[in-house]
Amino acid sequence: MAVLADALHDLGDSLALALTWRFAKVAEKKGDSSYTFGYRRFSLIGALVMAMTLIAGGLFVLVRAIPRIINPEPSNAQGMILLAIVGVLVNGFAALRMRGGSSLSERVVTWHFVEDVLGWVAVLIAAIAMRIWNIHILDPILSVLITLYVLWNIAKQLKETLVILLQGVPAGLSVELVESEIAKIAGVMGVHHTHVWTQDGEHHVLSTHVLCNPDCSIRECSTLRTTIKDRLAELGVPHATIEMEPALGGDCPDGCEDCFST
Repeated sequence: MAVLADALHDLGDSLALALTWRFAKVAEKKGDSSYTFGYRRFSLIGALVMAMTLIAGGLFVLVRAIPRIINPEPSNAQGMILLAIVGVLVNGFAALRMRGGSSLSERVVTWHFVEDVLGWVAVLIAAIAMRIWNIHILDPILSVLITLYVLWNIAKQLKETLVILLQGVPAGLSVELVESEIAKIAGVMGVHHTHVWTQDGEHHVLSTHVLCNPDCSIRECSTLRTTIKDRLAELGVPHATIEMEPALGGDCPDGCEDCFST
């Protein structure tokens, strides 16, 4: 059962990896008139495909393994040992090659290989135990435990992907932190209407309104904007759109209720 389940996982991995590779290539394209921010977010499609494949494979293992905990069945232990050694070596090599990846898709792919390594290790341990002591129940028990562990980690990766798709604030940043850092810069009299999101988990984007001295010249405002962008880049936000507004009473031309001096 474990050999068949891992074989199915590896087949699903191959198909999902091909899709991820394709989407990663698309994500490298620069922006154009259709996608002005570029194609980086296309990599999230690959991450979703990988996550869905892992979840489907994990559910398959659970459906097959749980009944065999109740009614254990004998297996060909010697054949399982040989296949498990090959599976550990091949998937272990792949996991080592992918462990340095930083993108969301690369991290999901790495978990794919880790899942396969753990699965084949479980097959190897269970096969050795069955070979020596005929404890056939170890196979489905280990399969269930490893599958639950992998599903837990993939659930966290899937949550991260959905947060990006819904334009949530990137991990490690907050609107309060960004606004407080901007407010510390000399010449800034207020900051509000701040939005922070990320394209793919690595490239962050921000837009905000900054109040400056009404007597600030165009050159001084430009210098202040550059200073703010440099500070934002230090925070990990290289792309920022900043609206400079004089700190005057009255309504903001953009309809922002906070655009007035106190």
